[in-house]
Amino acid sequence: MTARPDLAELLDALDPQADLAQRHLWLIQLLGWVRGRHASVPHAVARVNLLLDTLQQRPEVRARLQAWWLKLLGTVDATSLLADYGFSSRSAFTSELTERLRLKWLPGTPETTDASSLFSLVLCQPFDARWLNALEEATLTRLAELLQADCAQMTDGICAWVPQIGPSRVTPWQATLLEALTFCTGQIRATGFSPELRLRMSTPALETAPFHALDSDVIALQTAFLVDPEHPSAARQAALQQVLNRLEACRQAAASVYAHLDSNGISVNLVFQLRQLRSRVLRVRTLLDCLMSGRPHRHTVQLFAHLVLVGQERRSVRALIAANSSMLAAKVAERSSETGEHYITRTRAEYIQMLRDAAGGGAVMSVTTLLKFVVLSMGLSAFWGGFYAGLNYALSFVLIQLMHWTVATKQPAMTAPAMAAKLKDLGAPGAIASFVDEVAHLVRSQVAAIFGNLALVAPAVLLISTGLWLVFGAPMIDAAVANHVLDDLTLLGPTALFAALTGVLLFASSIIAGWTENWFVLHRLDSAIRYNPKITAVLGQAKAERWASFMRHSISGLAANVSLGLMLGLVPAFAAFFGLGLEVRHVTLSTGQLAAAAASLGTDILRQGPFWWCVAGIAITAALNVGVSFYFAFLLALRAHNVSGVDRRRIYQAIRHRIRTRLGSFFWPASTPEQPKDVANG
Repeated sequence: MTARPDLAELLDALDPQADLAQRHLWLIQLLGWVRGRHASVPHAVARVNLLLDTLQQRPEVRARLQAWWLKLLGTVDATSLLADYGFSSRSAFTSELTERLRLKWLPGTPETTDASSLFSLVLCQPFDARWLNALEEATLTRLAELLQADCAQMTDGICAWVPQIGPSRVTPWQATLLEALTFCTGQIRATGFSPELRLRMSTPALETAPFHALDSDVIALQTAFLVDPEHPSAARQAALQQVLNRLEACRQAAASVYAHLDSNGISVNLVFQLRQLRSRVLRVRTLLDCLMSGRPHRHTVQLFAHLVLVGQERRSVRALIAANSSMLAAKVAERSSETGEHYITRTRAEYIQMLRDAAGGGAVMSVTTLLKFVVLSMGLSAFWGGFYAGLNYALSFVLIQLMHWTVATKQPAMTAPAMAAKLKDLGAPGAIASFVDEVAHLVRSQVAAIFGNLALVAPAVLLISTGLWLVFGAPMIDAAVANHVLDDLTLLGPTALFAALTGVLLFASSIIAGWTENWFVLHRLDSAIRYNPKITAVLGQAKAERWASFMRHSISGLAANVSLGLMLGLVPAFAAFFGLGLEVRHVTLSTGQLAAAAASLGTDILRQGPFWWCVAGIAITAALNVGVSFYFAFLLALRAHNVSGVDRRRIYQAIRHRIRTRLGSFFWPASTPEQPKDVANG
């Protein structure tokens, strides 16, 4: 490892006439020396002061450093750094994701005239923001005096965009700030004029037209500043206040878009643009502080510290996804919560209806089991076998939806957001008892759904197998396949792992369902079906109206059912391609397969241990299907609803009390309405 040079060696190596890469490498080494080996803020601040003291004692080195600084200002464009660093040049979320991956994986080079690229190499650690903010006012004043050399000749061309003023007494740094203001406000205006935002802004925001006048306000402020940069005037203060008011109006106009997105669906790309616009407004305010405040040096170093942190975040893929998908996650959780309320039974009538709906779903799944074995008997390749198996599952789930029946394992991912939403108000009187009641309702509903599914799928499969025996002289599957089913479903194998994987797929299908419904609403496809002339010409107005209403209310379920079915069929096929022996274990399908094996092997199977290990495996499969999907959906809903600080001890205490005193309420509804008592509150 090469030893780091000390300060004397660094100063001796300073050469303003060196080539571009060497000059920038010297700066990188200097900042590495300031950080030191232990990343201590006091040590870094002390080294900055040592550098200034040394330069004060060595005038020739000080002169070389000033010449090097002038060379840097003449070759590197700092405008893009101040105005655009940390922002995306692309308006689409996907393009920005690709760009961040490029920045994360590809190394940068110091041989560049782009100040942003150089900045990311020089101030490349979060620690840099800490020691920059720790610099004292006296140190900042000394730094400013060191770097403010006589370079008025560099500002004449920079200020040429204000012809009525001409050359001014601004420093190169002030001229760069003025140009950065123009650049950044131009980006704000461009974003504000984009059709995607204008169509979703509120009417008052459009009527005030804040983005139209922003450019002229900034030019008026720059003109007032160039009249006398050193002494603020009343005209300059008035122009500054006008720009700040206009920026606030632009921010409020952009914020009005969120109300539209909340009621009409979330777009990740739109959220991305809105966040960019808000951050640019804040950047303009920071640039104004650096240019016109009473403490420009302090604001400048704070700007650089902020740019350090922005640069770190600019490379973070996780930060991009978290920042821009939080609203989408909230909307998905909200829509799942609305759907999940229908799966929670609270009365005896609703409970009995859930049993009936689940029984209907179990009957359909018995036919699904038959078709699954038909697909397996065809000897197709892994992909096509998985595809047709997934198609079989998907069509079965869709049929169950259209018949208004239910499949138990699809409920947890929908009911979890509804439960999480109730955690936001636990501080209210009686809220703990009410939440425990909801837990009891949920468990009861899941028990009813699973019991209804399994109570009918097994006898229905036995009936189908018996019918096949009477017609064709053979059961649904032969003895070899039946023994293979016993080997697959036994608890002694990887059944628990596969059941947990299926729970993840169940959760994923709920995410796909929420995203699809949000996309459908965002693009107003129900309105398009209802009113589009080409569609109404084919369907007729009345039929188009019915289709629009059906799709609006069914799109979430259709997306969940189709995606879940295809994932159950194709995930094992894709896993096999990569050499992963993963399979799925869906409790209702597994029960149907075990019933088919029992029909093939006869009643003697009831006296064999492998059969009962499979029964135990089905019990574990049910628990993991429901538990895993509910767990992930519940976590997502907690984050989406910003639920934190939940007193889990009180909740657990209340649930344990319910189990001790009214265990039956988790399995069967009371005949009379329950009068909850908040045990946790005494």
